[in-house]
Formats: sequence, structure tokens, C-alpha cells
Amino acid sequence: MSEQREITYKKEILRKSIHLLSLSIPIIYSFVDKYTGLMMLVPVTLFFLAGDIISHRSGWVRSIVLRYFGSMMREHELRSDRLLLNGASYVLLAACLCVIVFPKIIGITAFTILIISDICAALIGRQFGKHKFLDKSLEGTTAFIISAVLVVWFIAWQFSAPSHFLIAGVIASFVGGIIENISIRLRMDDNFSIPASVGTTMWLYAVIVPGASSLTTVL
Repeated sequence: MSEQREITYKKEILRKSIHLLSLSIPIIYSFVDKYTGLMMLVPVTLFFLAGDIISHRSGWVRSIVLRYFGSMMREHELRSDRLLLNGASYVLLAACLCVIVFPKIIGITAFTILIISDICAALIGRQFGKHKFLDKSLEGTTAFIISAVLVVWFIAWQFSAPSHFLIAGVIASFVGGIIENISIRLRMDDNFSIPASVGTTMWLYAVIVPGASSLTTVL
């Protein structure tokens, strides 16, 4: 999943501003149960997936998409020789994954880290990244980890989560930061790999560490 074409920084900011709207998903999910969350998410996800597929099959639909969003799209999203989903579709699939697979508090945390920390990593990394670390920059990965830890702290404070939640969240923040950095070599879209890795790390911590299972019952 090569990213040889790099969009301008201004378009990156605009893309991430749209990405930020997805923060409404974990906010709404914190007030509803799993079933209600899925009843809202699944139709929207199917709609975007259908639109994604149609835009690759219909020339006039694709021309409309490119006219309004082409300047913000990654190289793989612009390819017409094969069907590769765009970032919005992966974000919604990730949201469904978080709701279906993970305990509620972990799903909310994993998805919120995706939105906030991915934005921080991209904007800080592109503007201030000077030192290479693995596949991207040390500055971008550091921004991801710091912002993810702040997300964990805020959610712990908001929902009076136990100390195990904080510990699991901090560990998961580091894991998520590394996975975001090397997502291209893993051939995974980071909109999917970030919440999957963060959520799995926190859940494994809850299962393996004695007494940590309480972190899964916060909500």
C-alpha cells in the first residue's frame, strides 16, 4: 500500500478535519448500548461501502468523487485498476469492529485514540518530523503516543476507571503508536490497524493480569 503521492499539508489538515467528525461515534456510543450502537453504525457503514464500490465501477460517480475529494485522497484511494477502500470506509469498519468485538470501554478508547492520535501523528509528523523512526518520523510517533495517553487519562477520569485501565491504556498507546508507524509494511490501513491493536492490547491485559478484568466493566 504505497503512499508515493503526498497530498499538500493544507489538504492534510482538511482531510483530518473531516476525520475529526468521526469522534461523534465514540461519544454517541458512550450513551447507548451495543445493539443500538450497531443499529446506527451498520447502515451508515454499508452506505459508505456501497458508495466506495460504486465509485470504482461507475465512471460518472467516480468523476464526481474526484472533483470534490480527489485532492485529499491518498494514492491508493485514487487507483482505478483495483478496488481499494478509502479512509472513510475503513474508519466505519473499524467502528463496527470496536463495537462488536471489544468490551464497551475498550472499544470507545481504541476508536477515540484512532481519531485523536492519528490526527496528531499526521500533522505533527509532517510539519516537524526530522528524525526517522522505523517507517515514519520519531516526532509523529511521539505525538501519537502522548496524545493517546492523554485520551486514556481523560476517559479514565470521565468514567472513574480503575488503575488497571490506565496501565492497560498506556501500554496500548505505545503499541498503537508503533503499529501506526509500520502500517504500510504490514499492508494494513492504519484506520483499521490502530483500533485493532489498541483494543486487542487492552483486552489481553484485562485477561492476563490478575484483577485487571474490572477494567472491562466500567461501562
